[in-house]
Amino acid sequence: MKKPIHRLVVKVGTSTLTYAAGNINYRRLSRLVEVLSDISNSGVQLVLVSSGAIAVGVGKLGLPARPADVPGRQAAAAVGQSELMFLYDKFFSEYSKITSQMLLTGSDMEDPERRGHLVNTFEKLLSFGSLPIVNENDSVSVEEIVHGDNDCLSAQVAALIGADALAILTDIDGLYDGDPRKDPRARRIAVVEEITPEIAAAAGGAGSERGTGGMATKLRAAQIATAAGVDTYVLSGTPSDNLYALLEGRDIGTLFCAKKEETT
Repeated sequence: MKKPIHRLVVKVGTSTLTYAAGNINYRRLSRLVEVLSDISNSGVQLVLVSSGAIAVGVGKLGLPARPADVPGRQAAAAVGQSELMFLYDKFFSEYSKITSQMLLTGSDMEDPERRGHLVNTFEKLLSFGSLPIVNENDSVSVEEIVHGDNDCLSAQVAALIGADALAILTDIDGLYDGDPRKDPRARRIAVVEEITPEIAAAAGGAGSERGTGGMATKLRAAQIATAAGVDTYVLSGTPSDNLYALLEGRDIGTLFCAKKEETT
């Protein structure tokens, strides 16, 4: 039996939030915010880890494509992050939800003192009823820009705050035993009890042109989160209503089961 979810981290990717040119997909963003606000009203504590800053910055700057150089992507992220937060604040305010921004770097998560400060800040924000929105601090950190690892950032956040579950929203409805875009016989894997070499092979490679991750980074995220006792779901971000199905315990996406603590 799946355990109840009282604290949930949701990670949303660039391909869910934007069109191919980097412009915001307002319909999807609006529905995502509506669903998250409703879930929050039900009593579930939420943290949103959101990609999309670079893509939004590219669109706002009118650039022909995502910059090839790291400083160019950092600059696009600086422009896009402010626009993204403005939109989140605007949409969430329609449902009387107070947002807060948390921009993190790898060193923030690794340094024990700073990590402790982060835990305290998250706990206080959640106790105040605020919905923290998290992203990598791309303007000063290049890890996510180079490696495309907001998936792993969401897993680290889930572990940090002791979440019951992590939901990674993507452009495919879970992990398959083959590539469903090429193989019509490929089947969705509903539950993964253990990440074996065969499961890792099924994860494949890169994601979309706008995003930088892929199923492989989601598998790494699942390894981090499940090791910390956090159930991890990979599911399609369209429609956002899939989150309701997850919370209701329906068969959706792929569940990577949290590792149970060994008893002595």
